[in-house]
Amino acid sequence: MLQNEKKQSFIALGRFLSQFSEEKSAQNESVLGNDLFFEDFIKLIQLSQSHNGWYTPEQVYFAIKSWADALTEENMDKWLSGYSAEFSQNKKEKTVALILAGNIPLVGFHDFLCVLITGNKALVKTSSNDQHLLPFLAKYLIFIDEDLKDKITFVEGKLENFDAVIATGSNNTSRYFEYYFKDKPSIIRKNRNSVAVLNGQETKEDLEVLGEDIFRYFGLGCRNVSKIFVPKDYKFEAFFEAIFKYQDVIHYEKYANNYDYNKAVFLMSNFKLLDNGFLTIKEDSSYASPISSVFYEFYESLEDLQNRLDAEAEQIQCIVSNNLIKSSISFGKTQTPQLWDYADNVDTISFLLITSDKNL
Repeated sequence: MLQNEKKQSFIALGRFLSQFSEEKSAQNESVLGNDLFFEDFIKLIQLSQSHNGWYTPEQVYFAIKSWADALTEENMDKWLSGYSAEFSQNKKEKTVALILAGNIPLVGFHDFLCVLITGNKALVKTSSNDQHLLPFLAKYLIFIDEDLKDKITFVEGKLENFDAVIATGSNNTSRYFEYYFKDKPSIIRKNRNSVAVLNGQETKEDLEVLGEDIFRYFGLGCRNVSKIFVPKDYKFEAFFEAIFKYQDVIHYEKYANNYDYNKAVFLMSNFKLLDNGFLTIKEDSSYASPISSVFYEFYESLEDLQNRLDAEAEQIQCIVSNNLIKSSISFGKTQTPQLWDYADNVDTISFLLITSDKNL
């Protein structure tokens, strides 16, 4: 199947996904396959929380919209145009094993897309926390183009007969992956966290959408802000006021349980906390804060902070600021990455094209 045909299949998937929203899902007569897939997808969305308690309809619809917005012809062309020379060469088809995470809905979709768009086969092992959404979208893609049927395989047991691997897990599982896949070309992803850098000049709107970076997906994603760097003597009143709009998160039982537990642990350890009733803030040098909590740390100068963030880049997924730090992104944008925003800053397309060119 030619690259343009693969691209058109994903654009068609984007059109299909664009019909669904939490407010109202409505069929577009120009979208293919609605008679077979539309109602079943709505049912799957509503059932997602029974499969994974964190996958509320609101969070699943948000993930779907994010991918609908990404999978447009304009975005696909912009993304793939940088690889035109590599795509023009004849490549040997490889089977790429994908070991996917399940912390947020469809978190492994980008790897899945990269494997197929580079002309390779995807051998997919889904997380036990997200076993339904991606297989459904794969069925839709196969409906659009039957040639994809032989390109996509989902497995539940041991992965066998593959040429390369992309595995996402924790720092602990990454050591297992690195050993087990030591003889294969691989991308092994570990724990990362995202941070925000403030200087006290942020507007209320900046801080409100920073709340989106913190609370979207209940803070479970590596792109969620889990730590804030602030200047000496920074006052958090404006921050707490701005994020008050997210207070309803405490009404979700799983989040509330984490809030109660983590707050109790902090208090029993005599840690000094700032607390607004649904989020605790604790001064801590670590990047990884527990659910319902954000760490903060004071900085002396932006130059020193920049040097530190550069030195510890392998622990960081995103940096949010008003251009205070190089390569930072705007407030409120962490959970809407573009196709060319690669996890861990590892260019997955280049890895797959190089892997395909090797005589493995």
